[in-house]
Amino acid sequence: MTKIKVIVADDSAFMRKVISDILTNDPTIEVVARARNGMECLEKVKELQPDVVTLDVEMPILDGLATLERLMVEHPLPVVMLSSLTKEGADATLKALELGAFDFIGKPSGPISLDIHKVGTQLVEIVKEAAAAKGRIRHKQIAPMARAPVKKPLIEPKKKLLQTEKTSEHLPTPTKESMGLQHTELPDKSGTKVVFLGTSTGGPRALQTLLTQIPAFFPAPILIVQHMPPGFTKSLAQRLDSLCQITVKEASDGEEVKAGIAYIAPGGYHMEATQPSGGKIIITLHQEAPRGGHRPSVDVLFESASKLTHTRQWAVILTGMGADGTAGLRQMKESHHVVGLIEDQSSCVVFGMPRAAIQAGLADHIVPLDHMAETLVRLVT
Repeated sequence: MTKIKVIVADDSAFMRKVISDILTNDPTIEVVARARNGMECLEKVKELQPDVVTLDVEMPILDGLATLERLMVEHPLPVVMLSSLTKEGADATLKALELGAFDFIGKPSGPISLDIHKVGTQLVEIVKEAAAAKGRIRHKQIAPMARAPVKKPLIEPKKKLLQTEKTSEHLPTPTKESMGLQHTELPDKSGTKVVFLGTSTGGPRALQTLLTQIPAFFPAPILIVQHMPPGFTKSLAQRLDSLCQITVKEASDGEEVKAGIAYIAPGGYHMEATQPSGGKIIITLHQEAPRGGHRPSVDVLFESASKLTHTRQWAVILTGMGADGTAGLRQMKESHHVVGLIEDQSSCVVFGMPRAAIQAGLADHIVPLDHMAETLVRLVT
């Protein structure tokens, strides 16, 4: 059996040892080298050609971001970032994802985390998924989030621009083949329109691609669960809001959802859509036990959607590990006529969540990421 070769880069000798021990406890992983700083990491990558690198954000001589940027140019391969759970750590992590990092792990208690074992299982899973994605890591395919989206927005970009035109006048008529259409029924023509979306690994970049193509006059709120720790989701929402025509914000407990706004569930909180008075849709946040290891959980959001009345619903599942969202989407479909839009394997960083929904027979549309926005806008408007 060929083992997954990993280089661990961290300026703390303690962290290098603990991370290495966590990884090598799995029989499929071999730590082939440890690096104390970015320059040493680059040298060892060139020499040993690993499958995956784990990279600390804060390192001397050459920090994690500078090291990552050079790796993506000189030796493109999957990189898993380890970051402190702070505002600065969140900003640096989002920058790392822009530069091409595969995913990240938050250190539970700062740069030297004595309790790093708490995320050991998650780290091993991410390293395995990263190794499986190795062949898809190419520097020329990496477009930083801060730049223009890969696909031109459906209307000319002008932040929060008010428009009265219909999107359908600007879009080509999609075919069953181009949209991945499997069922042709759409929701009834009455009721409040709501979009629910779940994603995990690869999600920040996928959300940028999708949301930057949604026009300002989009006639539905978008409720989003992105698997992230506390603090990271606020930075993500602020960054996306600066790029999008619609408003993107971190959700607040008790707020009424409005069309043309995307609400991202805060890390560490489940988000539900509720109708306490039977009419307006209100966001409810709570800290009940994680579902399948996740809080926020896509299943929790989707299951809450199944209890809403007088609504027209669309559910989107994008790239991510595991199967979060499948059980919730099944419950939505049992309670309502909901249209499921699932990202196609060709554009997924990790096909886990989309694959689970497709295999469960819950996909109405299987769509590459670059066409997801136009498909969603076509259906909702």
